[in-house]
Formats: sequence, C-alpha cells, structure tokens
Amino acid sequence: MGNLNKPNIRFPEFEGEWGIKRLEEVSTINPATNKLPDKFIYIDLESVTDGELTKEVVVFKNEAPSRAQRVLEKDDILFQMVRPYQKNNLYFDRDGDYVASTGYAQIKTKQSSRYIYQYLHLQKFVNEVIERCTGTSYPAINSNDLAKICICFPTLPEQQKIASFFTAIDQKITQLKKKKDLLEQYKKGVMQKIFNQKIRFKDDDEQEFPKWEKKKIMNIFKINAGGDIDKKHFSKEKTDTFIYPVFSNSESNKGLFGYSDLFKVEEQSITVTGRGALGYAVARYEKYYPIVRLLILIPIIDADVYFYQNLINKTKFFVESTGVPQLTAPQISNYKISYPHLTEQKKIAIFLSAIDDKINRTQMKIEKAEVWKKGLLQQMFV
Repeated sequence: MGNLNKPNIRFPEFEGEWGIKRLEEVSTINPATNKLPDKFIYIDLESVTDGELTKEVVVFKNEAPSRAQRVLEKDDILFQMVRPYQKNNLYFDRDGDYVASTGYAQIKTKQSSRYIYQYLHLQKFVNEVIERCTGTSYPAINSNDLAKICICFPTLPEQQKIASFFTAIDQKITQLKKKKDLLEQYKKGVMQKIFNQKIRFKDDDEQEFPKWEKKKIMNIFKINAGGDIDKKHFSKEKTDTFIYPVFSNSESNKGLFGYSDLFKVEEQSITVTGRGALGYAVARYEKYYPIVRLLILIPIIDADVYFYQNLINKTKFFVESTGVPQLTAPQISNYKISYPHLTEQKKIAIFLSAIDDKINRTQMKIEKAEVWKKGLLQQMFV
C-alpha cells in the first residue's frame, strides 16, 4: 500500500507500514457465554455515556433480562450495535461480576485492547459501520457484518504507546466533565437555598435587605408570544444584512434558530419556551426576533433579567393539556413568584453568573480537548 498505510503523525521511534486485517482476524467477537453469576451488575445501552459507565444496576440471575448474556472480563471492549453513531462504547477495566446486554458486541483481542477501543471511534470506521446498519429509527449492525470491517494496526509496542497517549487525553476530558457536573450540582444546590431564602445577601453597608415580595408574573412582566417569520426575512447564517438572532422553542444553543434583517424585541427581556422542554428561560440583552410561540417576558417594573432567568428555571410549571403540552401566556401570567429588592437581585445575579462563567469555561475546555482529540485520531491512525 506504500505510504497510504502510514499515519501522518507518528512517534519518532517507530517506522514501517501498518498491517490491515478484518476485525474478526484480530479479535474474537461475542465469545461463547460463560455461566451467568448468581448476582451481577448489568450494563444495558443506557449505562454508558461517552465511554464512561454512568449507571450500575445490580440484578439477580433469575430476574435478569433475557438480553443479559455478555459475561465480561478485564480488557473486553463493548461496541454499541444499536445507533453506533452515538459512540457509546466501553473499555471494560473493572473487577467484579458484570454482564452486558446483547445490544453490545463483546470484543476480545490479542492486540492492544485500548488501541482497538480507540480505533473503533475513528469516524471512518463508524462510517463503515453505519453503511452496514439496517433499520431507520434504531439503525443497528449485526456482529457478522461488524466482524468483516477492516482495521489498520502497527506493531504491539506502537499500539500500546498510541493507546496510552489517547487514554491520557480521555482521562483529562473525563476530569473536566466531572468538574462541570460538580459545578452544576453546586449551582443547583445553592439556587435552592437562595430562592427558598435560606441564604440572604446584605447590602454594601452589611445591612439586611427588605423581605421578599410575592406577585403574579403578569404584574412583573408584559408577556407576549412569538409568531411566524417570513422566509424573505430569514437566514440560517448570519450575514451583513441578517444580523438579528431568531430564537425558537429549543434548549439547544439557547434557542438560536437563525438570523433576520428585522427584530421584534429590543428591550432587555426573558424568553421562556412554551413547547418542547417547557419553561426553559434565557435572559436576552440584544435585539431579536422570537418565533413559534416562544414566550417573551418584558419587565414592567425594575428587574434584573438574569435573576429572573434563574428564578423561572427553578419554577415547576404545571401544564394541563390533552394534546401537545404547551405553556401559554395566560398560563404563565397567573403564577406567583417571590422576589427580592432590585439591589439584592443584582447581587444574586452576580453570584450566580460567576458560577455560570466557571461552567462555561470548563465546557469550552471540554470542547477544545474533544476537537483536539478528533484531529489527532485522524492524523495518528491509518
């Protein structure tokens, strides 16, 4: 294969072309099942996220699901057979009795298991898997087709060095994700105490603020709903003309749907999702165009919109609906909420936004590390 079978980036002590074989030639896929333990931790398709075992459920053999058949040993690899594009695979390195679902292919290899595990995440490998999948809602590959896909591999020492390098990257990403989770948990806990008034802030003279008031939302905000947008005033991409963000009922990317050359709202405000994930609030500080019945809350009294974003996000809205659940302006108008003096609102907002900044910075580090890893995977593998 000439230079085609050498990676673009390589550790300097290694040379020569890589080998190429079908996965079944370097691995045993779904080996004969050992006898199930009397009690074990069951790994189903919901147990693994981004290479981490996030859920451990203990089950007894006589109560186990019929799909509990893959008895695991250290260095086994679990490859997600259903919706493999999610890449929720697992390198298994734990002690104890674990059994996986037949929704995974169990892979044992005489090569470096960690190397093979990383190789299974190459986009070119995943693309070949997807080409062999059947089904639309839950595309899946069978183990026979998986076995026929070719992989490239160097000598075992080079495999081990590559595997150690990428394992260290994975560990760093995992640490960052755990840090983000802890920050989010901390924010959730401290918000609970703030909005239950178990934590109170003081003014600059260390004096207590007045008691919180309670009002209906309609007595704090003017409430409108978004509508349709003419196609001639909409663009998916931002341009010199289409500069105003268009927001819809979505949590993804804070509801950003596209851009317009027009705006409907120019005041500081809050948008609240009225469909889908109901009640998701975002403070808005720019001119924008709301669509698809997105609720817009514009303050009619002095208010810190970021404070109210957090207050609304912890409010549980009860929606009575026989059809598609939705939160409407009349429904949200009558909810009563407690709120503090404006100065205390601002202090709370500054405190919570500092936590959000840490969360956002950590998320940016995660994304940067994932992009870096993705690039290296393409350059350091064949």
